[in-house]
Amino acid sequence: MDIPLRPEVLRWARERAALDVDTVARKIGTSPARVRSWEADGSIRPKQAEKLARATHTPLGLLYLPEPPVETLPVPDFRTLRDEDVRTPSPDLLDVIDQARQRQDWFRDYLVSSGEEPLDWIGALTTDMPVRAATERVRQAMGFDTELRRSAGTLDEALRVQISLIEEHGLMVMRNGVVGSDTHRPLSADEFRGFALSDVYAPLIFINSTDTKGAQMFTLAHELIHVWVGVSGVSNLDKTYPPDRAIERFCNEVAAELLVPSEELRAAWQDVRAKDDPVGALTRRFKVSKIVILRRLRDLEIISIDAFLRQYREQQEVFEQQQKERAPGGDFYNTQRSRTGQRFARALVESALEGRTPYRDALRLLGMSNVETFNKFARQLRFSV
Repeated sequence: MDIPLRPEVLRWARERAALDVDTVARKIGTSPARVRSWEADGSIRPKQAEKLARATHTPLGLLYLPEPPVETLPVPDFRTLRDEDVRTPSPDLLDVIDQARQRQDWFRDYLVSSGEEPLDWIGALTTDMPVRAATERVRQAMGFDTELRRSAGTLDEALRVQISLIEEHGLMVMRNGVVGSDTHRPLSADEFRGFALSDVYAPLIFINSTDTKGAQMFTLAHELIHVWVGVSGVSNLDKTYPPDRAIERFCNEVAAELLVPSEELRAAWQDVRAKDDPVGALTRRFKVSKIVILRRLRDLEIISIDAFLRQYREQQEVFEQQQKERAPGGDFYNTQRSRTGQRFARALVESALEGRTPYRDALRLLGMSNVETFNKFARQLRFSV
C-alpha cells in the first residue's frame, strides 16, 4: 500500500532545490500537471518519490516526514544578503560542506596516526586585536607577501602560488565550482564565496571557484583569518565590511590589510592616479579584485563615497556578466587537484597505494568512480602505479 506523503513536504523539496515545476517534471520524466497534483494532495508513488528525491538532491527519508524540516548548516553561518541573514542553505551547499568535513575527518586521523603535532597558531588571533598587529603576525608566519603575488604573471598564477604557500603551513585548501565532480550541480557565488573548518590538526578552507580570481584571493585571505581566530563558518561577503558581525568585520579588515597594505597602497596610488584606469593598475599589482581595491581606497579616504559607489556598482555589473559568460571545461586531473587540494590528494593517494586506506574509501573521498581514473590521477601526482 502506498503511503501518502505530505504535499507541503513535496513542495519544500522542490523549492529547497530552487527548481520550478516544469524543471522537476522534465528531470523525472513526467508532466508538470502530475507534479502539481503531488504538491496538492501528496498522491505520489514510491518509485516517483525516489525520482523526486534524486532530482531535488533530497535524502529520500526526508520526503516521508510529517512536515518540512528546518535545515541549518553544521557550522556557523555568517552569510548575509542585503543586510539580512541568509537562513536556508541549498542542497548544494549542504553537500559541499558534508564532503569537506568527511575529507577533513580522514585527514585528521591520517595526521594523528602519522605522529603529527597540532598546529600551534590555530586560535592565536582574537577579534579585539589591532588589525595591523594581527596582519603582521599572519604575514610573518605565512609569507603572505605582496611582492610574491606581484611577480606572478596572472591572477590565476598568483592564487595558485599563494594557496601552495598556505598549504605548506598545514592547511587544506580546496577550490571547486560544482558539488563534488557533478558538473550539473554548479555552485552559486551569490549563496556563498567560501567557508573555513577550523581544526588544530587539519584546518580546511573551501573557495567557491565560480567567483572571479580576484575575489577568490580575498576569500582565501578572509577564510585564513577565520582559521587563525579558530572559528569555523560560511561566508558570502555580500558586504565588503559587514557592520554587525565582529568576526566577519575583523576577518575582512585583516584580510584587506594583508592583501593591500595601507602604506603600500598610498604609495602606489601616487604612481597610478594619473592613468586612464588607476584601479585596474592597482588590481594587477596586488592581484585582487577591483572591488577590494575600491574598498581600500575608500577606507583610506583616497576616493570619495560617490566615486566608490559608482565604480562599485559598475564592478558588480561586470561580475554578473562574467558569471553568465563563464565557460565550463578544463583538464579533469588538474581540476581534480584544485578540487581536493594538493596536500590532501597526495596523502590520500599515497595511503591507498600503501594499502592503509581501502580503495573504495579513497574513491569516495576523491569523488571518483573507478580505479582506472584513480591510477591516472596518481600518476599525475607523480606516483608510480
